[in-house]
Amino acid sequence: MRYPVLIAAMTTMAFSLCAQAAPPASSGRRTPDQIKATYAAHQGDFDYLLGDWEFTAVSREYGPGRGYWSAVRLPEGGLILDEYRIVGDSGQTYYVTNTLRAYNAVLDQWELVSTEQGTGLQNLGTARRVGAEMHIEQKFGVMSDSPSLWRIRYYGIGPDRFSWAGDRSTDGGRTWVTDFLRIEARRVGPAHTLGPMTPPKR
Repeated sequence: MRYPVLIAAMTTMAFSLCAQAAPPASSGRRTPDQIKATYAAHQGDFDYLLGDWEFTAVSREYGPGRGYWSAVRLPEGGLILDEYRIVGDSGQTYYVTNTLRAYNAVLDQWELVSTEQGTGLQNLGTARRVGAEMHIEQKFGVMSDSPSLWRIRYYGIGPDRFSWAGDRSTDGGRTWVTDFLRIEARRVGPAHTLGPMTPPKR
């Protein structure tokens, strides 16, 4: 997997967001040891997603569908980059998006940014582990005429499968359509890590 330009742009955006969101020193921020402990406890929250997956989906808008999902850990900083692709019966791509996931130990939350072609880096979200599940709140289509807010839940997580359910709001969270999209994923490839783009020279 090779994403040199995307990785550079999304990583810059992720660290910029972390810096903007950091609380002021007077707000009782945690000590370095507390931040380190929080990072150690949560850096692996999304490890279940690493690897290659095939999924089936049911959308309230588009009906049944299928696709592929691959996630890789970047070599530094614990960042996870994934590609989500919906395909047709002949394997043609209907939709694809990439997401960069970074854990912010200062705020004790995961931060996400997803891409859609030609719309920059505006689809931002946050995530937290809740028991055995991962919960996400994220905006999609921010630069379109019909932006939406999603509440996403990963559940039934196992070594070779997971389930995904997303509720969607098009009015800023005042009303929701539950289970607007449901996904069942099964593993088709092992976890892997992307090597350094510029490996050190001896």
